[in-house]
Amino acid sequence: MARARVGFLGPEGSFSHEAVATMGDVEAVACASIADVLAAVADGSLDSGLVPLENAIEGTVSATIDGLVFDHDLVIRAEIVLPIRMHLLARAGVTPGEVTRVSSYVHALAQVRGYLASHLAQAQVEQTTSTSQAAREVAESTLPWAAVGSEIAASLFGLEIIAADIADHRENATRFVEVGRGDIPAPTGHDRTSIVCFQDADRPGSLYAMLGRFAARDINLTKLESRPTKRGLGDYCFVIEFDGHVGDDVVGDCLADLQAHLVRVKFLGSYPVTGEGSTDRRLEIGAARRAAAEWIATLRGRIRQ
Repeated sequence: MARARVGFLGPEGSFSHEAVATMGDVEAVACASIADVLAAVADGSLDSGLVPLENAIEGTVSATIDGLVFDHDLVIRAEIVLPIRMHLLARAGVTPGEVTRVSSYVHALAQVRGYLASHLAQAQVEQTTSTSQAAREVAESTLPWAAVGSEIAASLFGLEIIAADIADHRENATRFVEVGRGDIPAPTGHDRTSIVCFQDADRPGSLYAMLGRFAARDINLTKLESRPTKRGLGDYCFVIEFDGHVGDDVVGDCLADLQAHLVRVKFLGSYPVTGEGSTDRRLEIGAARRAAAEWIATLRGRIRQ
């Protein structure tokens, strides 16, 4: 059987490349931009795509969320959380004091802003389409340039790490999501659902009414973010992430209630939560739900016929 073709933000050596390498036996396909990854998945050229959705320091990756919200009808199938370590990469023999230009992806540059200001004030800062593209440009140049990127990029492009762990905040990670067409993963007992809510009209209490649907059903929100709809100044939609799966009765009831009475809902996916303690949490939730189901069954068994 042919391996699944999974697109990522290339070229090889990017943090997205590191993330896709954790997916096992897949054919990783480098794409020039996040928009290219999403478009190739949407038109069937790729089986799925792995794209960065959120960074612990810089927040939401706009190119990803806007592509999912406005440009394509894809679903999130899984998430991968990758610890991020930023390094300063250059050709052999170049020292930090000699560097005249530093380049990288916009989010990476933002995460080392303090280091660049204090250690490389003499260098020009340039944005590239990815961290690995910056490393490639440094490797191909004869000038004393440097890139902010990963250890794997240094290895792939024959560069040296001339300054390690230069991020302003060391506890950094990026959440990547695998996106595909059509199918929704089965519930695991510890899942997250992502949706977008579009309001027909801006009126007092509309956000309160929207969030009240979740509170009334004891559904825990994990993220709430407003995004401009691109239809006019002050026109926003809301990206909401919460615990649960669309296959859960309470989640399905909440989404139907929202769609019927308040807003237009775009479903972005229900998928397993990853991270430390996620497996134990699945077991705890599963046991609690079984106990609750047994309790309801006992009560129903006492109903007078």
